[in-house]
Amino acid sequence: MYDVVLLGVLLAAIAIGFGLGVRHASRRRQRTHDSRPSGLSREYFVGLNYLLNEQPDEAINTFVNALDVNSDTVETHIALGKLFRARGEADKAVSIHQNLLARPALSTSTNEHVQLELARDFMALGVHDRAQRMLRALLDKSANDLYRQEAKRLLIDLLEREKDWQEALDVAQSLFKQQPGMQRPAAHWLCELAQEEIHQASRAIARKHLKKALQLDERCIRATLMLAELEMDNGHYTRAIEYLNHIPQQDIAHIPTMLPTLQHAYERNNDIQGFETHLYRLLGQAPYTSIIIALGELVHQRDGVDSAIEQTGEWLREAPSLGGLDYLIDLYHESQRLSGKTPPDTRLLLLKHHTNALLEGKARHRCRRCGFASDSLAWQCPSCRRWGTIKPITGVDGE
Repeated sequence: MYDVVLLGVLLAAIAIGFGLGVRHASRRRQRTHDSRPSGLSREYFVGLNYLLNEQPDEAINTFVNALDVNSDTVETHIALGKLFRARGEADKAVSIHQNLLARPALSTSTNEHVQLELARDFMALGVHDRAQRMLRALLDKSANDLYRQEAKRLLIDLLEREKDWQEALDVAQSLFKQQPGMQRPAAHWLCELAQEEIHQASRAIARKHLKKALQLDERCIRATLMLAELEMDNGHYTRAIEYLNHIPQQDIAHIPTMLPTLQHAYERNNDIQGFETHLYRLLGQAPYTSIIIALGELVHQRDGVDSAIEQTGEWLREAPSLGGLDYLIDLYHESQRLSGKTPPDTRLLLLKHHTNALLEGKARHRCRRCGFASDSLAWQCPSCRRWGTIKPITGVDGE
């Protein structure tokens, strides 16, 4: 990390040196009789000395003091502000960018560029009200489409952080055609609004939000799952199952996510046979561990533990997994207990100890974008903040 920072400082130093060199050359042409090096050049080399002695803070401060604000150096000041913000020193970035805005000679385009950077600084500091005011002012006044689009993107990000879902939707509305990727987060914002309506017992409004979410993103698992749960609350179990039946087509990786609700719907509908048939259909689509265990339990309850051992063993030969092995060991323990065998088989106890140790603390979900792992499902990744990218882990170590 230190090497990256040092590289950034070095690049900034080179940019500053270039700017100083250009200005110094201009001064030499104007004052050819004076061959003495300028004071600015001396400060620049002092900064380089700090840099070479691995003192980046002192180096940056020296470079900032050495560089006057003018049309040749404003981009370098902006770059230094970005560097401070990237290093977690957004307060210093604010000072640099506010100093730039105080200069009346800045062009309109440059002024708006600096305002964008200052808004980012305030966001990094958590001063969201000031950032929001700056971004809304840019949206109202800027004639530069690129700056307007960036201001809108930053404002949406800010509103999302503040959980102002409706306002984020209103701002993003005009971006859906130009940026289709905005539709996925917008669908989740609608799910958030639906959740709020459910808490206020406004289920009809919640259902409208969820259907709108599916219009924006037809693969929004969360909206489908919430619609199924609303049908469950109303006692419409067959309708809930119909909604859940869409989830494998939306995203097959989320079959484990829907299984508890699916099982509950069939149980409340007094249709265990239908649940078993549904599980066999899902097993043919994706032989996940949770499906195998659910089927194993149904066989166990209907035909006994030995039949469950036989069936589960066959399924695991086709799709081995650590979780499936752990379940199979439990079945063997149950079989020995029922047969009256004492003491328990020490080999099984040892295997159970090892599977428990391997499964303990193991994450069950992972973000497909940044790799963040957690035991529970989150619809927005806490690390990269992308929506709908966290899914159940599959394979030998997972589902």
